[in-house]
Amino acid sequence: MSNLSAPKSTIIPTLRYKNARAAIDWLKSTFGFEEFLVVPGDGDKIVHAQLTLGNGMIMLGSSSDDDFGRLQQPPSSLAGPVFQSPYIIIVDIEEHYKHAVAAGANIAMPLKAEVYGGKNYSCWDLEGHLWNFGSYDPWTDQSG
Repeated sequence: MSNLSAPKSTIIPTLRYKNARAAIDWLKSTFGFEEFLVVPGDGDKIVHAQLTLGNGMIMLGSSSDDDFGRLQQPPSSLAGPVFQSPYIIIVDIEEHYKHAVAAGANIAMPLKAEVYGGKNYSCWDLEGHLWNFGSYDPWTDQSG
């Protein structure tokens, strides 16, 4: 099988939000994401959005009662347990952490050094999705 054009990222997390427009604005201002594509829907709904950070991407949209929406919904509570969460590699993790705290991110686990290398922290976003940011790059750091 020939792969003429390899994708930049082969795993792209998807999320649903009750207020996807507010989530996009928050993810941009708090974590540094950039809009790649935003497809608006009726009213305040977002049918589909793609946000990038470095060479990574997330896709998100408004929660809805469609085929995919019945499979994936926003978390049912703020700052509660979740079933999965993305890990994003950040070069200047100390600065990223300070900015997230200043922007009001709800810190679940403060910035700390890990035994396998690097530092990381975890926080919830405005609708209860858990995010993990760290300086450890498993593609290049094999000290653990």
